Amino acid sequence: MTQAVLDARTARVLPWLVAIAFFMQTLDGTILNTALPAMARDLAEDPLRMQGVVIAYMLTVALLIPASGWVADRFGTRPVFFSAIVLFTLGSLLCAMSTSFNQLVMSRVVQAVGGALMLPVGRLVILRAYPRSEFVRVMTFIALPGMVGPLMGPTLGGWLVQYASWHWIFLINLPVGLIGCIAAFRFMPDLKSAERMRFDTVGFLLFGGAMVLITIALEGLGEMQMPHARVMLLVAIGGACLAAYWLRAGHIDKPLFSPTLFHTRSFAVGIFGNLFARLGSGALPFLLPLLLQVALGYSPSQAGMTMIPLALGAMFIKPLAKPLIDRLGYRRILIGNTLLLGSLIASLATIDGQTSTVLLLLHLSLIGMVNSMQFTAMNTVTLVGLSNQNASSGNSLLSVVVQLSMSLGVASAGALLGGFTVPGADGTALLEAFHLTFLCIGAMSMLAASLFFQLDSKQAMAARHIDTE
Repeated sequence: MTQAVLDARTARVLPWLVAIAFFMQTLDGTILNTALPAMARDLAEDPLRMQGVVIAYMLTVALLIPASGWVADRFGTRPVFFSAIVLFTLGSLLCAMSTSFNQLVMSRVVQAVGGALMLPVGRLVILRAYPRSEFVRVMTFIALPGMVGPLMGPTLGGWLVQYASWHWIFLINLPVGLIGCIAAFRFMPDLKSAERMRFDTVGFLLFGGAMVLITIALEGLGEMQMPHARVMLLVAIGGACLAAYWLRAGHIDKPLFSPTLFHTRSFAVGIFGNLFARLGSGALPFLLPLLLQVALGYSPSQAGMTMIPLALGAMFIKPLAKPLIDRLGYRRILIGNTLLLGSLIASLATIDGQTSTVLLLLHLSLIGMVNSMQFTAMNTVTLVGLSNQNASSGNSLLSVVVQLSMSLGVASAGALLGGFTVPGADGTALLEAFHLTFLCIGAMSMLAASLFFQLDSKQAMAARHIDTE
C-alpha cells in the first residue's frame, strides 16, 4: 500500500474527523459510570449487576480490535470508518431505547462493534496518509479533543442523570455521530491493500479468545470478585491460547500479527513499554475518586471537580509534545518521563486531610501533563518506524495492548488496595492502605523505564525524520 496523496482541504479536515471519533469514545467511557445506579433503579436491577453493561462493551472491543487492520485493508478505510461511526451511533440509540438489562447489554455490544473499529482505523489512516515527520504533530492534535471527553464526562453524566434521565448519556452521541458520518463520507480517504489477503481465522480465534479470557480474569480479580481459583484458571487458559497463537504465527504466511513486527526495535520496545508503563495511568481513574470520597470525605461533585486538573494539564502539554520530542528524542523523553510519572503517582501517598486544595490541584495537574506526554511519546515511537506494509497489523496490536494494560492497571490497583485494607478499617488505617497502594503503583510504573533504555539512541532521535516510503 502506498501513501495517500491528500488535497489541502482533506489534509486539514482528516485530523478533525478522527478526533471526533476519539471524542465520542472517551466521552462514552467516562460518562456511563456515573449513571449506573440510576439505570439500575429504572431497570429494576441490582446495581452490582449493572457492571455487566461496562464489561460487555470492553469484551467486545477486546475481541474485535485484532481484526480491525485486516477489515480496513480488505474493504477500505472509508466504508469501514463510516460503518464504525454508524454502528456506534446506532448502538447509542438502542441503548437509550432499552427497557431491560439484557436489551441494554446487547445494545452495548452493537455500540462496541463500532467502537472497536473507529479509533484503530482512524489512527491507521493517519499513519498512512501523512509523512512520518508529521505523525507526532497530527496525533497530538487528535488527542486534544479526546481529552475533552474525560473532562466533561463525569460532570455531564451527573448533571444529565440528576436533571433529565440516564437515556440522555446515550442520546448525546447522536448529533456527534451524524456529523462524523457526513465528514467520513466526504473526507475519509479510501485506502485498501492492493493484495487480497486471507483472514487468519484460527489466529483470530486464538488471540481474541486469549484477550477475552484474560480481560474477564482481570475484571474478576478487580470488580467482579471472582474466586481466585477461577481467575487463575482463566489466566492459564488465556495464556495457553496466546502462546499457541505466537507459536503458530511464526510459521504461517500472513498471520493476524506477525512476529516480524518485533524485528522493528522501536515497535517492540513501544509495545512492551505501553503494556507496563500504563499500569499507573490505568489505576489513577479508579484510585483517585475512591481516595477523595472514601478516605478524605469529598462529595461526588467535589471529587469530580478535583479531577479536572488532570485533563487540563494533559491538554496544556499536548502542543509541546512534538517540540520536546524533536529536541530530546524518544529515548530521553521516555526514560525521564516514565521515572517522573512513577514518582508523581507514588507521591500521592503524601496526600491526607491536611493537604491544601491548591497543592492537591497542582499535584494532579502535573500528573496530567506528564501522563499526556507519556502517551504521546509511547504511541508514536511504537508506530513511527513501521513500514506501510506492517502499519495495519502493528496499529491493531497497539490498540489491543492499550486495552489490556488499562484493565491490568485497574485490577492491580483493586487487588493491592484490597490486600492493604484491614477489614473494618476506616480513618487513618484506610488512608494508609491508599498510601501503600499508590507507592506500589508508582514503583511499578517507574520500572517500565528499564524497557525504554533498550531504545537505540540514534534510531530514537532519527525516527521522527523517517518519511513514508
